[in-house]
Amino acid sequence: GWLEPLLDRIAENKSIVVCPVIDVIEDDSFKYQYGNARATSIGGFDWNMQFNWHAIPEYERKRRSFKDYLPVRSPTMAGGLFSISREYFTELGTYDPGMDIWGGENLELSFRVWMCGGTLEIIPCSHVGHIFRKRSPYKWRTGVNVVKKNSIRLAEVWMDEYKNYYYERFNYDLGDYGDVTDRKKLRERLQCHSFDWFVKNVYPDLFVPGEAIASGEIRSKAKPMCIDSAVDNHNYHKPVNMWPCHNQGGNQYWMLSKNGEIRRDDGCLDYSGGESVIVYPCHGQKGNQEWQYREDNSIYHANTQKCMETSVDGQKLTMKTCTGIDRQIWTWKRKSPSGIIRNN
Repeated sequence: GWLEPLLDRIAENKSIVVCPVIDVIEDDSFKYQYGNARATSIGGFDWNMQFNWHAIPEYERKRRSFKDYLPVRSPTMAGGLFSISREYFTELGTYDPGMDIWGGENLELSFRVWMCGGTLEIIPCSHVGHIFRKRSPYKWRTGVNVVKKNSIRLAEVWMDEYKNYYYERFNYDLGDYGDVTDRKKLRERLQCHSFDWFVKNVYPDLFVPGEAIASGEIRSKAKPMCIDSAVDNHNYHKPVNMWPCHNQGGNQYWMLSKNGEIRRDDGCLDYSGGESVIVYPCHGQKGNQEWQYREDNSIYHANTQKCMETSVDGQKLTMKTCTGIDRQIWTWKRKSPSGIIRNN
């Protein structure tokens, strides 16, 4: 049964919030795709405040003594399928009544559970099938980005100084997100940990943008064009292109990590030869993903000793022998050793 393993864990400790393994039911055939315990994933998030799945990290496997049937601690949950003690849910403050429809509430509750003394787990012995819709059945209010509004509410209440990493993605255009006074009072009353505690103790694998040595749009000196690409499973392996700079962040927001990765969240720019640069999952091994933003403002690929260059018409990103021409010169905000961002 899928229910008993969830209830058993809550009976042991009411402050444990539990989720089943979510199996996929295909919407066009009702075929059930059963996931085995060894392949269980945990929840994470990126700095666009979007939920994502990750493999169980090695330290969590060791904590569980590599026993696949034991509960798995997860930084976040998908939100649609979970079990929680009614008493504990009330103590935690239930859902934020200022949030609309859905989007962001799963991360908000995940942060709240961990930061306020609870634990979030995925139970490998419980499986629930879910039919994923191709489109939302809800009527969304026109002119209102509901998910963004909800996410700003959670950032204002729970993320402390880390909220700025999210706000940078859309140049601090917060809009009207409503009154969060009562939710901040709830956090004070519950005597919750800081978000810094959450990052360091619950989600230590999270890439923190504050550790980046350059960030923002990467703008060509030759034309008002920027390096542009979505970073998700659907865009891995596809060539990265140039697009007119729009100063809105999004697909033009990039960070240079201390390891030399040009990345956004879990996707890195990767070059293995030829002319095209692609997006590929960050692997932390340097190699094809090691770049240098040099003092002459060129972007150099250490493995191949080539430089990024825009095509003559400015539409494509290519890799060429380093010559220092304008099409190889880039403007990117560097961070000085003091931590101050400066324009180049």
